[in-house]
Amino acid sequence: MKRIVLACSAGMSTSLVVTRMEKEAAARGLEYKIYAIAEQNLRDELEAYAQDVTAVLLGPQVRFKLAENKKLTDHYQIPIAVIDSVAYGTLNGVKVLDQALGLVD
Repeated sequence: MKRIVLACSAGMSTSLVVTRMEKEAAARGLEYKIYAIAEQNLRDELEAYAQDVTAVLLGPQVRFKLAENKKLTDHYQIPIAVIDSVAYGTLNGVKVLDQALGLVD
């Protein structure tokens, strides 16, 4: 199954965004495993599941780690971006899902 990984400071603050993204993906008939992890666990996650990960989104609170994590995701040829802070703050799962899907077009 294709995966969209949201990496944030503790892996917990994005749970509401994930729930809304899952709801929107289901409404569109898209089959993705969408989940949040702690940013410091991204390396292990990619080592285990890189073949299934289509995109990685960083929570706005760890945006300063983008360059470091881009080196990691580039190794696996996986796109990465920082979640739009307004979409994140308003829990706009539709916009965050569109952002993730836009990375793989």
